[in-house]
Amino acid sequence: MPLTHFLGLIALVLVAAGLTLWLAFGSGLPLVALMFAALSASVILTWTRVSR
Repeated sequence: MPLTHFLGLIALVLVAAGLTLWLAFGSGLPLVALMFAALSASVILTWTRVSR
């Protein structure tokens, strides 16, 4: 993968993360709910990778 594509991908991930946090906090979502959602997604992804 060329360096410009890699850096562009990193930039898009950072923009998506910032947009997600901005929308979550802007809608009044509690921080605990956001942390629980991230933890749940991590556990689900880990279990699906381990089961293969």
